[in-house]
Amino acid sequence: MSSRTVFSPYARLFTVPGSRAFAFAGWLGRIPASTLGLGTVLLVEGETGSYGLAGAVSGTLAAAFALASPLWARVVDRRGQGTVLRVAMVALTVTGLAFLTAVVAGAPQWTWFALAAATGAASPNIGSLVRARWANALPEAEQRQTAFAFESVVDEVVFVVGPPLVTVLASLVASPAGFLTGLLSGVAGGWALGGMRASQPPVEPVQEGGPSRRSGILVAPVVVVAISSLGVGITFGAIDVVVVAFAEDEGSPTSAGLILALFAAGSLIAGLVYGILRLPGTLAARFVVCSVLFGVAAQLLFLVGSLSFLMPAAFLGGMAIAPTLVSGVSLVESRVPRGSLTEALTWTTAGIIGGVTLGAALAGAAVDAWGAEDAFAVPALAAALGGVLAIVGSPWLRAAGVPDPSPAEPVEREAAG
Repeated sequence: MSSRTVFSPYARLFTVPGSRAFAFAGWLGRIPASTLGLGTVLLVEGETGSYGLAGAVSGTLAAAFALASPLWARVVDRRGQGTVLRVAMVALTVTGLAFLTAVVAGAPQWTWFALAAATGAASPNIGSLVRARWANALPEAEQRQTAFAFESVVDEVVFVVGPPLVTVLASLVASPAGFLTGLLSGVAGGWALGGMRASQPPVEPVQEGGPSRRSGILVAPVVVVAISSLGVGITFGAIDVVVVAFAEDEGSPTSAGLILALFAAGSLIAGLVYGILRLPGTLAARFVVCSVLFGVAAQLLFLVGSLSFLMPAAFLGGMAIAPTLVSGVSLVESRVPRGSLTEALTWTTAGIIGGVTLGAALAGAAVDAWGAEDAFAVPALAAALGGVLAIVGSPWLRAAGVPDPSPAEPVEREAAG
């Protein structure tokens, strides 16, 4: 069987009208996901020499994003993507440039935290908006799994391209260059996506006198996926800080971007394969198994003693990332009504981003206290925590939300998965 035949499900996605345009704009719009956090670490550390402070400021930005992005998504479900995205991109431009200026100009450090929080709060979750477009356009569950896997691969491409770019720009040009590049790329992509009105999901009006629209977080599987994703997020946030510090200790600071890209490359390959597999078992079972595998794979970080070991370990560990994320998104999508889908999808990543906040802060403190090599314990233990939380929450994963089937799919959508 040729590779063309194997990957034909991905090619069929792009027969959907407008899909190429919104997929590309969505890729560009989520570049800040891989650059603003790392760019903030490199910017603040370059100005102050403190990884602890850099991790705390980066964590503040991530925390604000985690808290605000579901609110943006809730407004999107009620007002539509176009108008909301344009407002958000203006706010992101203003706050991001103000934060950068404050750090470079040596403003009081409390303003760094305030403006980092404002920048994070001005950032909607672009990936969830694109996934909502796919869910609206594709009638079959298998098609949606492929689309969600493709979007996971796009996420990883962002993390393959972003970290090396930010690291090189910050190291060879100037410490603000990486942050600024990520910011402007994201604004351009978000603005373009907001202009693509034809492919955006329709706004479902609430009937007068009918029940109020249910929040996307008020469905048990969404809560479980969001909480278990905390461990995944702590791993991501800690890895950014620890890898940068470890590479600098080893005398090769520019290799940090390559190592982070290897994590993403492993995830990219696994995501492509996962998207075309037709696996047995329920969506809930797949999510639990993938979460446990992610926790097990991350234990390789306890063995890190050199860059030569870290590189293959990063690639192998990364292969567990995309299946975990895709299985969680597929499970959530099967359990919530379309009128709350964007918010529900955003909550699944809010857990990750919330974990990034804690992970960056813990890792920064661990690097300052223990050294970079011993600080790898933080992401390793966090990944194990994610697997444990998925197991503990598994009894609630089969709970159904408000049924909202399309004519082409049954009420129990998981049966097709």
